[in-house]
Amino acid sequence: MIDTSRIGLGKFQAARRLLGLRKKPQEPLTTTARVVCVASGKGGTGKSIVATNLAVLRAQMGERVLLIDFDAGLANDHLLLGVAPTHDLGHVLRGEVHALEALVEAPAGIKLLSGGVGRDFLANPTRRDLEKLYRALLPLESGFDLIVLDHGAGLGFSTVANLAAATTLLLVTQPEVTALSDSYAVYKRASLLNPYVQTGLLVNRSLDEHAALGAWERFKGASQRFLGHSPDWIGWVPADRAVQLSVDRRLPVVLDAPDCPAARALHGVSRWAPLEHARGARPFFERARASLR
Repeated sequence: MIDTSRIGLGKFQAARRLLGLRKKPQEPLTTTARVVCVASGKGGTGKSIVATNLAVLRAQMGERVLLIDFDAGLANDHLLLGVAPTHDLGHVLRGEVHALEALVEAPAGIKLLSGGVGRDFLANPTRRDLEKLYRALLPLESGFDLIVLDHGAGLGFSTVANLAAATTLLLVTQPEVTALSDSYAVYKRASLLNPYVQTGLLVNRSLDEHAALGAWERFKGASQRFLGHSPDWIGWVPADRAVQLSVDRRLPVVLDAPDCPAARALHGVSRWAPLEHARGARPFFERARASLR
């Protein structure tokens, strides 16, 4: 439960009213959100674009969605969503604000917790930092249906800890061999850390279906050969100028150009079946904190 003594009961209740996070009368306090981790092996794959648009699409389906930008220190989800958060993960970690107070409302009614920009201690957190952060984030799980974690590229400490706790991982790559190789490294590490994680591969920014399917076949072949298993095939998103225009306008492409090819493909991503079951026996941040020990 949320420790209201730290922020004052009146302030806490005001924050809940402001952010629209009151519980439905019939919802038990023990209900926790489903959590999906969105990751990539290298920068430039469009992972954050996928994460922000996924959050918006799930909100349009009637879900209460929280997007947490775990690319701590180099966050850009707030830019893609056209919002200017006052607080971020750094303020939460330092105890300057409660996690609930750090949320900002973004398009389609989603809530965003920004990762902050230029904070070294967020880019390279210690075990103690992460344990404190997970403890602070844990209460948020009772206020949402789905939490989307947008990780930094690669295998940073926080990404590894989250992968160890994940039930569902959406891995974003591109057809280029370097992107596939780095994504395979993330998939291999996630599988070793957590044999039960449900992983799906999305090939983003592909010139055509042939290139996307070729990338998928190479990834699947290497996975089957060296690991004995492979991820789900989620699909592919075409290279589309409408996406870049939407970034310039700071509005998710599914809102800015809902009928463009990329937006239609992202609708398919939002219907990936494991998103409906992305919940473990214990709250996600509790499992992540336990993985640090």
